[in-house]
This record gives sequence, structure tokens and C-alpha cells, in this order.
Amino acid sequence: MAATPAWPPRSAPRLFVPGPLAANSLVALEAGQAHYLLKVMRLGPGDAVVLCDDITGEWAAVVVSAVKRGAVVEPRERLRVREEVPDFWLCAALLKKPNFDLVLEKGTELGVRRIQPLVTRRCVADRLNPERAQIIIIEAAEQCARTALPELASLTKLDALLREWPENRTLFFADEQGGEPAAAAFSACHGPAALLIGPEGGFDNEERAAVRACPQAKPISLGPRILRGETAAIAATAAWMALSGDWRLI
Repeated sequence: MAATPAWPPRSAPRLFVPGPLAANSLVALEAGQAHYLLKVMRLGPGDAVVLCDDITGEWAAVVVSAVKRGAVVEPRERLRVREEVPDFWLCAALLKKPNFDLVLEKGTELGVRRIQPLVTRRCVADRLNPERAQIIIIEAAEQCARTALPELASLTKLDALLREWPENRTLFFADEQGGEPAAAAFSACHGPAALLIGPEGGFDNEERAAVRACPQAKPISLGPRILRGETAAIAATAAWMALSGDWRLI
């Protein structure tokens, strides 16, 4: 006797939609999402889709109607409640657009709670399109099966960030001039934390001194090689998740 296929199938596409979702309610998809389901994925009425709303969690749903420019889906069963992600912020200086896109994408996939874009003196960019950045984050969350979107903070300058830094949050400062080995520093931290990564040209001397003067700052070393900004952000976030984050629970 053949086994009953899993429902929803693992191949079902995932979408973030406005919430809160509830069983047997109807959700009208916006045009881009409808195009993706109907034209790209070639779904139709009765096909399965997985919905997330960043509030209630993850839901198995079905397409109940499809027209040329839209689709309506119906949540049927909640699969998971919204996850509790580690209390870890990624504070990253702006890079060239493709490189910072990578920081947004991989920071989301790795499970950070908040992404804080920064402007420093040696940044090659000083603007960020928040709508475009949010799209990158949502698409990354859909791809990696997150049920909680990271918060995208407003672009700010380094000095403003330091002035308002929370007293109870450790700020790991990836300093190319050296610091405590990252693995040891991460392993010893068990509370709210953040990672500060500089731009292509690094921090200047005044910025470095200002960061080191912050009582919550802990300068760390990311090894014997000079890493690009996006590499440092991804590698150090992965290390923190492995040593103090939710990778330890797998």
C-alpha cells in the first residue's frame, strides 16, 4: 500500500503575507506574489502553499482561486508558531550594493534578530533603499524557512549608534588591528549581543577609539587574514550562532 504523501509537500512555495493569519480565513495575494505562484510556479486552485505572517507563525494553505492578475489562498493548518530567534544584532557598515545585499541575505539566513545598517567615514555608499532591502530580507527568509523576519533598523551613523547603545548588550567589535579571539569571546557571552563590522576601508583611528571607549564594546579578532566586509559579517555571525546561538540546540 502506497504511503500517504506529506501535506503540504516539501516543494510547496513559501510566502510572507500580512497577518495575523487564522484557519479558514482568505488571503488575497498582492500582484507580484500571485504572478510568482501562478506563472512561475504554475500553481492553480487546490495546490498547496506555505504562508508566514511574522506574527502567528507558519501555515499550510491552499490556492482557492486564481485569476489573471491575482490569487486567493486559504490557511488550513498552523504548522509552527513564530520562532524565537537569538537576541543577536548585526551592525554592518554599508558596502557596495551587491556586497551589502549579500550581508542582508546571509544575515537573515543565519538567524539574526536585527540588522542595523551603518554609515562610517570610509563607506563607499551613504544611502540604502529600505524597501529594496526589505524585499531581499523577505525573500531570504522564505528561502531558508524562517518564520520570524529580522528587524531592519533605519540607517544611522556610527557615532549615533554608540551614543544610544544599550547598557545590557555586548558589542563585539571586529577590529582588524586585533582583539580577543572571536571564538573565546563568543563562547563567554550568554546575554544580548551584537556584531560591529566596518566598511571596505575599515574604521579610521577616531572611529576605532570611539568604539573601544564604549563600555559594552569587546574588540575581537577574526583570524590572521584581512576579510572583506561581507565575508567578516557572514563568518562572524555563523561563528556566534555556533558558539552562543541556536546552532547549539540542533
